[in-house]
Amino acid sequence: MSGDYARDGFLVLPDFLPAGDCDALQARAAELMAGFDPGRARTVFSTRDQGHARDRYFLDSGGAIRFFFEEEAPDAPNKIGHALHDLDPVFDRISRQPRLAALAREVGLVRPLLLQSMYIFKNPGIGGEVGWHQDATFLHTTPVTVTGFWIALDDADRENGCLLALPGAHRGPLRQRFRRSGDGTVTEEIDATLWPAVEPVPIEVRRGTLVVLHGLLPHASSANRSSRPRHAYTLHLIDGHASYDADNWLQRPDLPLRGFT
Repeated sequence: MSGDYARDGFLVLPDFLPAGDCDALQARAAELMAGFDPGRARTVFSTRDQGHARDRYFLDSGGAIRFFFEEEAPDAPNKIGHALHDLDPVFDRISRQPRLAALAREVGLVRPLLLQSMYIFKNPGIGGEVGWHQDATFLHTTPVTVTGFWIALDDADRENGCLLALPGAHRGPLRQRFRRSGDGTVTEEIDATLWPAVEPVPIEVRRGTLVVLHGLLPHASSANRSSRPRHAYTLHLIDGHASYDADNWLQRPDLPLRGFT
């Protein structure tokens, strides 16, 4: 397992999450959305212009459960984030199961800490595109340790916007840092090296599959123009032995990071 991960920068583990846990996450996300106050000003999430990054609602979401909406359909949910794993009992139970703790150690996290969680909707016909990026751009440690656990809650394929990856490209440099600057954020160029000229690989998976993503792996997903949903749950972990940069956009001043216990 570790050999494939070291070579490709990602790892695909079919049938990792039981159907009952997938059902529980989807049902709980639906309950949270039903309880969201529609009178609140809605923050649209877009990776194209990062307009949400100027919004305090987004910037203060590291230690909260917040709701974000689609650029093309502002009444439709894009995602829920970013502390579901700490503040909601259903997400907490599933996020801290022993199999995930063992997997974190297996991919090299010595003292794994659960930093961020997102329920991603990618709804039929309107689910937005996510451009090519490295997770370490947004969640940076020194040295780089951020690791993504992406769990398919629906079957994911090229038609409904599955993950895309550049295999082996995690061995390249970090290109950008998205960080706080004053009361807002900036995107700082670190290295102008182009993405390597390798063919993108679509990560087509069945429901319950877990995909591990190295923090330097360039990955993306296309828009969902199909008639089928492509819900997913994502956890981002860091190693507690690394230094979490003080200018990272995601800060949790009132909610200390925890591991799997």
